[in-house]
Amino acid sequence: MKKRRLESIVRYCERTLKTEQLTDWPGAMNGLQVENSGAVTKIAAAVDASLATIGKAVAAGADLLIVHHGLFWSPSFPWTGRRYEVLKVLLDNNVAVYSSHLPLDAHPQLGNNAQLGRALGLRELTPFFMEKGQPIGLQARAQINRSDMEKRLANVLRTEPRVIPGGPEKCQKIGIVTGGAGDELKKAHEEGVDTFITGEGRHWTYALAEELGINVFYGGHYATETFGVKALAELLSKKFDVPWVFIDHPTGL
Repeated sequence: MKKRRLESIVRYCERTLKTEQLTDWPGAMNGLQVENSGAVTKIAAAVDASLATIGKAVAAGADLLIVHHGLFWSPSFPWTGRRYEVLKVLLDNNVAVYSSHLPLDAHPQLGNNAQLGRALGLRELTPFFMEKGQPIGLQARAQINRSDMEKRLANVLRTEPRVIPGGPEKCQKIGIVTGGAGDELKKAHEEGVDTFITGEGRHWTYALAEELGINVFYGGHYATETFGVKALAELLSKKFDVPWVFIDHPTGL
């Protein structure tokens, strides 16, 4: 069994994702969130760090868990009850946790948006959707019927997207911001897209999309954000010659 230094893997992630250069929400806490004894023999990748995904990572024999949503999104509260159990399982099983949120969304090759865009057959993806002074999404020009885009999304995400047919039948300028960007339809529209692909949005966004004249595809927060952690884990596996596994724990949201 090959052992690689956790420190080396973390340092490589920081350089590759340019973590220090991107501003994120405070709860993201990008980087190493929990360390282990210092060695890595197997990597697990998951969208969320939770008791369930940690348990599956332990069962898979992983000692490094790569996630998109880390342990500190919720307001801080005592490490008691189920919260204590999360920490205990990690420490008892020598599992480190590395989290990357916006850096993994925005990365031009490994990112959720880049990976989803390429999976949909979009080409010449360019920066889009300014957030905290930096573009985190991608956009592309195309000539795709709205119904065909729906089919492509369903095939790639393996779940039926929710569609708001507020824009033209033919999607010509498509913007992608995975996750929960539904509240930002106005921003997407102002940046010139006629079709916006994201994970989820609220009820009132339906009427707003119609008023703005923009197509919206909600593919699911979880489903649209499985791509980045897979791409990062696969890259690390090749770079450091350790196996990796994807921990699938869909929320349906």
